[in-house]
Amino acid sequence: MTVSPRLRRLSGQAVLGLVCLISLLPVWMVLKTAVTLPADIFATADKLWPASITFGNFLRVLGLPSEVAPPANAGAAISFGLAPPTTVIYTALLVSGQLFFSSLAAYAFARLRFPGRDAIFYSFIAATMIPSIVLFIPNFILIRQLGLLNTFAGMVAPNILMLPFAVFFLRQFFLTTPKELEEAARLDGLNWFRIYWHVALPLQRGPMATLAILLSIQAWNDFFWPFLTGQDESVQVMAVALAQYQSQTGQGQPDWTGLMAAVMLSIIPVLILLVFFGRRIVESLQTSGMK
Repeated sequence: MTVSPRLRRLSGQAVLGLVCLISLLPVWMVLKTAVTLPADIFATADKLWPASITFGNFLRVLGLPSEVAPPANAGAAISFGLAPPTTVIYTALLVSGQLFFSSLAAYAFARLRFPGRDAIFYSFIAATMIPSIVLFIPNFILIRQLGLLNTFAGMVAPNILMLPFAVFFLRQFFLTTPKELEEAARLDGLNWFRIYWHVALPLQRGPMATLAILLSIQAWNDFFWPFLTGQDESVQVMAVALAQYQSQTGQGQPDWTGLMAAVMLSIIPVLILLVFFGRRIVESLQTSGMK
């Protein structure tokens, strides 16, 4: 029996909707717990809707005045007032450096001709097979010897330069830049850097924006390296602040509503980027040939 295209389309949409529902259910439970009063947390644990909605949990985890008090026997107080701005600073420093240096390297591999260019490029891409965990110990020792622990410089130093994925991604687009434009720029007396900056880079705003989104999500969710080098509260990112709270809970009852409010604050920026720019990410990855 032949199934009609309409039925196949409806079946596919139903399956996709079910998968999306299952995937988003944990996020909904986090949000539901975050807007629940601490006194109602166990009474509404088996329900999908909170008994009453409050945003006081978000205020108190940010260190702002709130009418909602944490549980009396909570093990540790939650204070994430500095974590969001420090995470923004860390992400901005890391992503801006990665975009600039990776695009420079990508343009050099795409347009400049020098001995061993292809061998260097493929060796550089082969570095993606090295597990990142192998580099943590030597990088940590170097940062400690330089006296850069608990500073933004130490947190971004090992990763602010070129990334193999970013270089490969942008090189695919720089290869499509019309050579006639570059040749005309050369005739006008522009050097290679000015051609890169004034001609090639403006033509790749879409891929650069896509890469910025991907790198921002990765940097925002970074945990292990910031955990090693940024324990001080003045440079502590959201993921580290959450982990530190969990380790301080001890034998007391966790402040689940406060913890879920902090978790929700950490995932809201990522959700916004994926909702508004998810299609652009997929289209750019397909164009570049990435799987």
